[in-house]
Amino acid sequence: MIFNKLIRDKIPEILEKKWVKFKSHKANDSEYFQKLKEKLVEEVNEFLQDNNSEEIADILEVIDAICIYQNFPKIEIEQVQKQKAEKNWKFLERIILEETD
Repeated sequence: MIFNKLIRDKIPEILEKKWVKFKSHKANDSEYFQKLKEKLVEEVNEFLQDNNSEEIADILEVIDAICIYQNFPKIEIEQVQKQKAEKNWKFLERIILEETD
């Protein structure tokens, strides 16, 4: 079975304990960033299908990895999020824009 996708750090150890033969490699910078983006899409799609907190946790895990890779300090992200919420509010009122002129 071919996967060619980013996996969690302990998966090789788990596979070894189960005597599963596998092939893996450590990604270079450009491959790692590309695979993080692919993983984000994968996790979002899984959430769209399963709609549960476990999938949200997976999305947040990938976002955390992207922030670390891109050197986006979490406090900076939270500040930007807060500024956007203060300017345009959030998504709590369930407002759907139907059209504009």
